Amino acid sequence: MPSSSASVRDADRAASALAVVLPALNRALERRVDREFPHPRLPEGQLALLLLVEEREGITVREAADALLMKPNNVSALVARLTEQGLLERRRDTADKRVAHLYPTATARERLTEVLRLKEAHLAHALRALTDGERDALGSALGALSALTGRLHPAAG
Repeated sequence: MPSSSASVRDADRAASALAVVLPALNRALERRVDREFPHPRLPEGQLALLLLVEEREGITVREAADALLMKPNNVSALVARLTEQGLLERRRDTADKRVAHLYPTATARERLTEVLRLKEAHLAHALRALTDGERDALGSALGALSALTGRLHPAAG
């Protein structure tokens, strides 16, 4: 059984490696998708909001701000831009007219589905080029990566 200091060193090494490899993996994937996606790329904040709204249809601006760790006025500005682009729909709450519920438009759903399809295709292609052992190791790590995500994102956990 490893000592406590060895466990800390292992965790520190893993943290260091993940801090480098995860953003690099994401950038490589995004570059591949950008070359094939026929629509303008959304800024990170707009994309994060759109993905959240797709996942939690009817979310309010305040709830979205809490989930994205942003100020409500900044989320309101993102909502305005996405609404202008025809990607987000804002519906007033029937009980409280000051509250807006957010929904992705059909166009947004189509584009998000297309991006996901492209990402999955590129990842599947890259995974097929790995050895069986590498694929097995990645498969075994998926649960731990999901748990790690939950630890880092309060709204997810």
